[in-house]
Amino acid sequence: MATQANLIVGRRKEAVARVRLSPGTGNITINGRTMDEYFGRETSKMILVEPLKLVDQMGKLDVFVNARGGGLSGQAGAIRHGISRALCELNAEFRPVLKKAGFMTRDARAVERKKYGRPGARKRFQFSKR
Repeated sequence: MATQANLIVGRRKEAVARVRLSPGTGNITINGRTMDEYFGRETSKMILVEPLKLVDQMGKLDVFVNARGGGLSGQAGAIRHGISRALCELNAEFRPVLKKAGFMTRDARAVERKKYGRPGARKRFQFSKR
C-alpha cells in the first residue's frame, strides 16, 4: 500500500474535483473548509464518505479536495469519483469492491443542449390548432 496518492481528478456534470489522500485521522477538507461547512445537505456528505466506508478506510485517511465548477450536487459526485480513483491508486485491491458499487464509473449524464426554435432542450411552444 502506497503512503500517499497523487492528485487524482474526479468529474460529474460540469464539476471537477482534484483529490489527494494522505494517512491521517479522517479529516475531509474541501476548498480549505471542512465537509460540514462546505456541504449543507446530509445526502452530499453521505455521498462523499461512501467509498471510504466501503473499503473500511474511514478515519484512517485525510482527504484534501479542490472542487470547481457545477453545483454542490455535481461537486459531491465528482469528489466521490475522485476519492474512489485515489483509493484504487493507493491500494489496487480496493478496485473490484469500488467498481461493483459503481463508484469507478464517471457518470456521463449532463444537461442536454438547447435546440434552436425551442424554449428549452425538449420543451415546445404551446400548440394552437386555430
